[in-house]
Amino acid sequence: MSRALVLRPPQLSLAAKPDPNLFSRYTPGGTLQFQLCSNSHPRKLRLTVASASKKEQLQESKPQVQKQDGGNDSFQENGTVEAVDLGWLPAFPHILIASMSNFLFGYHIGVMNGPIVSIAKELGFEGNSLLEGLVVSIFIGGAFIGSISCGSLVDRLGCRRTFQIDTIPLILGALISAQAHSTDEILWGRFLVGLGIGVNTVLVPVYTSEVAPTKHRGTLGTLCQIGTCLGIIASLFLGIPSENDPHWWRILFYIASVPGLLLVFGMQYAVESPRWLCKAGRVDDAKEVIRNLWGASYVNQAIEEFQSVIRNDGGDLDSSWLELLEEPHSRVALIGGMLFVLQQFAGINGVLYFSSLTFKDVGISSSALASLYVGLTNFAGALCASYLMDRQGRKKLLIGSYIGMAVSMFLVVYAVSFPVDKDISGNLSILGSLLYIFTFAIGAGPVTGLIIPELSSSRTRGKIMGFSFSVHWVCNFLVGLFFLELVEKLGVAPVYLSFGGFSILAAAFAYYFTVETKGRSLEEIEMSLNPNFQGKNE
Repeated sequence: MSRALVLRPPQLSLAAKPDPNLFSRYTPGGTLQFQLCSNSHPRKLRLTVASASKKEQLQESKPQVQKQDGGNDSFQENGTVEAVDLGWLPAFPHILIASMSNFLFGYHIGVMNGPIVSIAKELGFEGNSLLEGLVVSIFIGGAFIGSISCGSLVDRLGCRRTFQIDTIPLILGALISAQAHSTDEILWGRFLVGLGIGVNTVLVPVYTSEVAPTKHRGTLGTLCQIGTCLGIIASLFLGIPSENDPHWWRILFYIASVPGLLLVFGMQYAVESPRWLCKAGRVDDAKEVIRNLWGASYVNQAIEEFQSVIRNDGGDLDSSWLELLEEPHSRVALIGGMLFVLQQFAGINGVLYFSSLTFKDVGISSSALASLYVGLTNFAGALCASYLMDRQGRKKLLIGSYIGMAVSMFLVVYAVSFPVDKDISGNLSILGSLLYIFTFAIGAGPVTGLIIPELSSSRTRGKIMGFSFSVHWVCNFLVGLFFLELVEKLGVAPVYLSFGGFSILAAAFAYYFTVETKGRSLEEIEMSLNPNFQGKNE
C-alpha cells in the first residue's frame, strides 16, 4: 500500500555547517538544489525557496513530513516537491448546484416555443401578434432589471443567500404562469421569472469564478453553458405532449418550479465564495472553504492574495456604480459590454430562430425535432468547450469561435445566393447553421460569461457583470425585435452576411482587447491589470 508524503521544504541557513552527505547549491532566483547521498540510493531534490530579504538570508528550521493514507507519493521520482492539487471534483458539486440556475434559464427559453399558440387561444389573445410578442419579450425586461440589481445584492449578502432569495421570483413566477387565467397574470408570471433569471445569469459566473480552483476554473465555468443546453433540451422533450393537449402548458410551468426548489435546498449545503468571506471579515470560514475545495497547501497563499487585494480596493463590502467610471474598472466594463454587444449582433438568437425554417426547407417539418437537433449541437459544442477551456485558453477559443461563426454564415449566404441545386443548397444551409451553433457553443457562448468576471476586480466584479449582462439583454431584445423585419425587407443573405461581419469584428476585438486568463488566479489578473496596485512589485 502506497502512502502519500507531503513535504514542507526546510529553510536553511547559508552560514550553517554543511553536512558531508548533503551537497547543495542555492541560486539568487530562489532555487535550492541539493543531493542526499547514501550507500544505496542517491536522490536529488529541487526546492523553490522564497528569499526573506534582499540579502537572501534563510532561517533555520527542521523539515516537517506529514503522512496521508492512500494516494500516490507527492514526492516524485525526480525529487520535485509539489503542492497537493485536489483537482476539480471537490468544487464540482457546489458549482453544479449553482448551474441549476442555468438549467432554469434554458428551460424558460424553450418552454414558450411550442405552447405559445395554446396559451394565446386559451387566454384570449390569439391572433394578436403584439400581445404574443409581449408575453415572450417581457421576460427580457425582467432579466434586464434583475441583472442591474444583482451586483448590489451579491456585494452585501454573498452568493449563497442571493441564490436563495432569487428563487422567490423564479418559483412564484412559474406558479403564477401555471395558474394564469388572464393576459395580465401570464405577463406578471413571465416578468417575475425574467427577474430571477436576470439575477442568476450574473450570479452563476461570479460564483463559479470565485469558488473554482484556478487550474480548473475554465472547465467548471462551462457548466453554465451545459446547464443552459440541458434546460432547452428538457423543455423540448417535455413540451411534446402540448401538440395534442392544449392545456399541457400549465404542467410545463408547474415543472419549472421544481428546479427552483432544488436550488434553495442545494444552496443550503453549498459553500460561500471564499473571496466574499474574506472581504466580510470571516477569514477562518474562508480558510475552511479553500482547504476543502482547493487543498490545504493553498490556504496561506490564497488568503494573503485576498487580503492584499482588499487592502488595495478598500474593506467595505458594497461598491458604488460610479466606480465603474474609474480606471481600471471602466476599461473592463467597456470590454464586457462590447463582448456582449458583438455576441448578440453576431446573430445567435436570429440563427436559432430561423434554423427551424431552414429545416422545413429540407423536409423536416416538426419544429420540435428541428429544435432538438439545434439543442444537441449546442450541447456537443459545450462539452468540447469544457475539454478545451483550460487547455487552449479563453482567448484562443473566443477568436477561433468567432472565425468559425463567420465562415458558417458565409457558407449559408453562398448556399442561399448561388443555389446550384435545391437539395444541395438546403443541406449546405443546414450544415452552415449547425456549424455556426457548434462553434458558438465552443467559445463565444461560454467564454464571454467567464472571462468578464475573471478580468473584473474583486470589489466591482458583481456590478461589472451586472452592467455587461444588462447590455446583453438590451441587444437581445433589439435583435429579436428587428430580425424578422430585416429578413422580410432585405432577405436572408444580407442579414446573415452582416452576422458574419460582426463575427469577424468580434474576433478582432477579442484579439486586441482581451488577455489570457488561463491558469492565473483572479488576484494575479487584477494586479496585472491595475497599474496603481499597491504592493504590486513587492
